[in-house]
Amino acid sequence: MAAIGQNTQAATDRVVRDLARPLEFAFVGVAPADPSPHGDYIRQWVADGRHGEMDYLARNVAARMDPRQLVDGARTVVCVADRYFGDAKPDADTAHDPQGSSRDDTTTCTERARSGRIARYAWSDDYHRIIKKRLHQLADVLRQRWPDHVYKAAVDTAPILEREHAARAGLGWIGKHTLLIHPDAGSWLLLGQIITTLPVARIDGPDQIADHCGTCTRCIDACPTGCIEPYRLDAKRCISYLTIEHRGAIDSELHDSMGDWVAGCDICQEVCPFNREREKGVDKPPRAGAGACHPAYAPRPPAPRIDLLDVLDWSEQDRRTAFHRSALKRIKLDQLKRNALIAAGNAAGGENQEMLQRRIRAISTDPEASELVRGTARQVMARPFGDRGSASS
Repeated sequence: MAAIGQNTQAATDRVVRDLARPLEFAFVGVAPADPSPHGDYIRQWVADGRHGEMDYLARNVAARMDPRQLVDGARTVVCVADRYFGDAKPDADTAHDPQGSSRDDTTTCTERARSGRIARYAWSDDYHRIIKKRLHQLADVLRQRWPDHVYKAAVDTAPILEREHAARAGLGWIGKHTLLIHPDAGSWLLLGQIITTLPVARIDGPDQIADHCGTCTRCIDACPTGCIEPYRLDAKRCISYLTIEHRGAIDSELHDSMGDWVAGCDICQEVCPFNREREKGVDKPPRAGAGACHPAYAPRPPAPRIDLLDVLDWSEQDRRTAFHRSALKRIKLDQLKRNALIAAGNAAGGENQEMLQRRIRAISTDPEASELVRGTARQVMARPFGDRGSASS
């Protein structure tokens, strides 16, 4: 492949951004495909078992730390970010039935109180498909422009340190909760990359966005399970990990802290000042090239809340129907029922609590339920019912 001079590389950056513009990514940037300088930390994090059951994080560690092992001769990582509707209120919608049809605004307080929360990134269709389709389109137009180079699209299923490369590309900084934060758009961002042999130099120089976290520790203080240290996460205690990745029984000592979350968790992002300012109506003008939330992320059933009693009665077909095209389709039915039981045990309030307690007791002796589900029901019953889970509400 012919060498490309520095000036030409900078011009290439402009062309890459121009070619990406019709695809409506909120942010686009480029970073050198250099190895991570944090290899020792990553290896130690895995050795300490902080990845929990996410064995894929322990595989291909060498490739994860060096994109050149994913694409031979890689020179550049083209980084993109989509904004999703993170500043929407979690109670802006109502609970939904197991078939995915939304209930009307007459949903009662009792129904709302017995519902579980879903993380905002999963309120819409699967972001992997939304981003990857457009990444492939971008790779195609790049290939037409520079046919002698290799282009590999990746969303977070590929072994690549996506946040680190996005930070290098000037899309934000990695906050104390380990998520990427943009100074104007906050952290409600979904990331994608194209690893390529095309050499590209950023037109605005090598400087990255400075870390703006300062002395703030809101995400650390708010995490109900205490899984966050500054710039470090113990995934085994993270509610997102527990509700989605963890396949077995959940330690009963963590039940109270899980509140009403049944799929993911947004607490550390909800308290972040760079997100809360937008919720308060302080709508900062975006940086150059920033886009609005992509319409494909518009919330749809069964989000943002899901009825716990419904989930406990779901069949496998109900689960498939409700999570069709959703990023949550990877959560198994028994996991969902386990999560719903824990959320039900944390729910409180008169008739609502009584209904949930009766259902939990019935499940604890139901021969048709799996051992995971029956065992979780027994775990929940072993603790006093009442006003629990308030730390994460």
